[in-house]
Amino acid sequence: MDFDWTTFTLEIINFLILIWILKRFLYQPVLNIIDKRRADIDQAMADARRIEAEAVSLKKQNEQYLVEWENQKEAAHAQLSAELAEIRKKKLAELNQKFDDESDRRRILEERRRIEYEKKIEEKAIAQGTKFVSKLLSRLATPELETHLFALLLEDLANIDEADKHVISEATADHATSILVQSAFPLTDTQKQTLSRVLCEQCQTELSIDFQCNETLLAGFQITVGPWVLHANLRDELKFFSQPLQHEK
Repeated sequence: MDFDWTTFTLEIINFLILIWILKRFLYQPVLNIIDKRRADIDQAMADARRIEAEAVSLKKQNEQYLVEWENQKEAAHAQLSAELAEIRKKKLAELNQKFDDESDRRRILEERRRIEYEKKIEEKAIAQGTKFVSKLLSRLATPELETHLFALLLEDLANIDEADKHVISEATADHATSILVQSAFPLTDTQKQTLSRVLCEQCQTELSIDFQCNETLLAGFQITVGPWVLHANLRDELKFFSQPLQHEK
């Protein structure tokens, strides 16, 4: 069999054409597809690494946010606890103040009730004592006691202070003023003369004197010179003794 260079040459040409065709229309597109696929994979890997980095960063941020949130929560809890403690302290102080005020009010009311009760007891005791003394003195109110009271009356008239003298002097400046002398028992002529002389000396003028008998005085005298009144009798003394609490109000 003879070697045909023409056939060999054509086959080589055909082979080269085939290689070119394969490279042109098959290998190069495949390479392009592979390159594109590799680029896509590299891009996907880069995206994945970027996403992973972002995820790590977000994780760190979230962890930091959680730490800050815990710190804020603890700070808010501490502030809330402090505010609640302050409110509790304030409310407790207000409650204690109200309790103290209520205690003081109750103590004042109790003290007032005690004072009123003691005052009522005192008034009752004074009333009973006055009633007893009135009955006793009513039995002792005799002309003999009147005589002793007359002597005391003269002493009182002799010792009138300057203020009373001034009032009597103004009252007797009007000569129409008269002197009213009331006694529990009728006075003797000698007593009337003596009392008239003393009264005229005190008044420093001659005035008409009206003597009256007033049994309600129990014993003693009541002398009226204008607005000036001298109480020297058991009735007025007992009345004054029985009303001390009313004077204090």
